[in-house]
Amino acid sequence: MAHHGEGGALGKTGFAWAIFEWARNPYYILIVIYIFAPYFARDIVGADVLASGELAGMDTATATQTANARGQAAIASVTKWAGLVAALTAPFLGAALDRGGRRKPLLAVMLGTIALASWMLWYAIPGEEGLPTSVVMIILIIAYVNYTYSEVTHNSMLPAAGRPGALSMISGLGLGLGNLAATIMFVALVGLFALPASIGWPFAEPQFGFDLTRYEHMRIAGPLCAIWLLLFSIPFFLYAKDPGVRGASWAAAAKSGAASVIRTVREAAHYVELLKFLIARMFYADAMAALLALGAVYVSLFLEWGFLEMTGYAIFASAWAFFGGLVGGWLDNKVGVKPALILEIIGMVAVLAAQLSITNETLFYGLIDNYQVWEGIVFQDLADLVYLALAAVLAVTATASISSSRTMLVTLAPPGRAGEFFGLYAIAGTVTVWLGPLLVETFTNAFNDQRIGMASIAILFAIGLAVLAFVRVESDPGR
Repeated sequence: MAHHGEGGALGKTGFAWAIFEWARNPYYILIVIYIFAPYFARDIVGADVLASGELAGMDTATATQTANARGQAAIASVTKWAGLVAALTAPFLGAALDRGGRRKPLLAVMLGTIALASWMLWYAIPGEEGLPTSVVMIILIIAYVNYTYSEVTHNSMLPAAGRPGALSMISGLGLGLGNLAATIMFVALVGLFALPASIGWPFAEPQFGFDLTRYEHMRIAGPLCAIWLLLFSIPFFLYAKDPGVRGASWAAAAKSGAASVIRTVREAAHYVELLKFLIARMFYADAMAALLALGAVYVSLFLEWGFLEMTGYAIFASAWAFFGGLVGGWLDNKVGVKPALILEIIGMVAVLAAQLSITNETLFYGLIDNYQVWEGIVFQDLADLVYLALAAVLAVTATASISSSRTMLVTLAPPGRAGEFFGLYAIAGTVTVWLGPLLVETFTNAFNDQRIGMASIAILFAIGLAVLAFVRVESDPGR
């Protein structure tokens, strides 16, 4: 079977590959980041802590802070365990896929598992009526791990999706479609449920008889993602090109793949600058992933943003993320790839510091008092607007750092072997993905404080920057 397919991004196989992300990516955006995770942290974990009576001796503010810290720690724990399982297994899965059989059957199992887990989130109801908190956390971990597996498997099919020159466009189309699908869902949830309940528009009341006091407008994100995933993955299974070898032994592929992972890791030891970069990326990428994954949970608890604010925040950040890739390429050419990457990481650290300086009372660690700016539906206070502006900066710098990191690897890899070392690049991106959430969970629980928990992410950024500073780049395409 040919390693590469034919056609471009709008060709049958290219578009079928891309539409997979239209079907699957909304799960991560709605459930893992913006809708379900904040709801689970605040209205299930936090509410259960308050209802248990164990905080009865505290004043209201301290009790709320403690409950919110527990909620943030719970989500960090889910991300930590899912990341740990993925780190130990995903690199070997990726290596086996290059030597194994048909991949669509594997993806069918993975997507079916995600859809079932997503549907079960409808039953994540506060109190005794819903599933136990521990069960919901296990469901989220299982879905997260299968999401990672599906990402590795789907990415391995990209070379067969179209001609070599069109693969970047096909990949970009997939990312764009995934964000577009999530945006459509956000708009639907706001228009059907949140706005009718708030202002009686565009409908007089929430549709389908939804009861917002039972959080049905948030819980429905699970079944919605499940149905969307099953429905829109059909074109992928019908038309995407599967590069796997029919009848190949998966056992032999797993053995050969494991040997290949070990061999690639050993090979990297001969390229010191590349190895230092991969170590640096391991830390700063973990910090970035934790900041993005847990930032929405933090702001929903700490600034008490509701459903409307969170969906507006999601749409706004997604729009700015589009420009990040453009900024990354421009900055690489302007100052060089290593300085660009350092500036992007420093930018994320600055955003983190500024975000943690904001409370409902003051901004910038008490230097400016918070006040109401306007009387709109959402984002009425200065604190809300400043945090939203910082989210735009984070979206741009984070996306730009991904672009610059890829360019950095191409710069440091031996001539003609960039593709091989992208495998090692992927391993470095998963092996410690659990570390950021572990730090947030540990510091949040130890100090009973959300801000200290999130601030611990800066430790990983600092280590990554320190190692990156010692990476020597002899040939920088940006200069």
